[in-house]
Amino acid sequence: MSKLLYINNQKLSLANKMRKGNYMNAYTIIIRSLITFISLLILTRILGKKQMGHLSFFNYITGITIGSIAGNMVSVNTENFTLELLNLAIWVFLTIVLDILSLKIPITRVIFTGEPTIVIKKGQIIEKSLKGLRMTLDNLTMLLREEGVFTITDVEYAILESNGEITVYRKENTHPVNREDLKIFQEEPKYLPCELIVNGNVIKKNLKEYNLSKEWLNNQLNKYSISDYKEVLYAELQSDGSIYVQKGK
Repeated sequence: MSKLLYINNQKLSLANKMRKGNYMNAYTIIIRSLITFISLLILTRILGKKQMGHLSFFNYITGITIGSIAGNMVSVNTENFTLELLNLAIWVFLTIVLDILSLKIPITRVIFTGEPTIVIKKGQIIEKSLKGLRMTLDNLTMLLREEGVFTITDVEYAILESNGEITVYRKENTHPVNREDLKIFQEEPKYLPCELIVNGNVIKKNLKEYNLSKEWLNNQLNKYSISDYKEVLYAELQSDGSIYVQKGK
């Protein structure tokens, strides 16, 4: 009987330890996730703003690596979390150093980000450039279509940029006609269009940006027989100073 009681006590003790261990693991994951999230937020702010379309292939791969390190810090049970955090900081630091070197030393920029390549010159496809880039004609025509060019005969120059996008200079007789060509002139806009009300909430910072008061906004809404902001789904300031208003249902 005593032996059976001893075995039961041992099982209960083991179950309690496992339960405590699970709680500790949960707390550890929560703390690591918070630290990693805050660290990644700070480090990405330090790296600065750069649109995805403006990233070089090297920057893109670096971003994936930094994200992978951050993911491992949370999901992989490493004994030394501080070293993992240091690893993340080092990758961000090296990325910043390379960006600075690229600004200061032109040859560094060429090495790490590459340089633009002319793929069409004076209406002729440069086969040597395509071979060097390992690009097929299908790839080239696809990129041209993305720029609204459906025939190579319209292209004077085409340059493949270091971020993988293509810049096209059309032949003179295929350039789109603009207002200046047609001698159509328009007054300069008073404002840059922006949101004034979204889902019944006034965007105060936009009013302040253009020195517009709520009294002015109320007067504009009165023209639409609106007395309460909650009636408005969306209101936008137009370039001529008027507003576009859509009522909510």
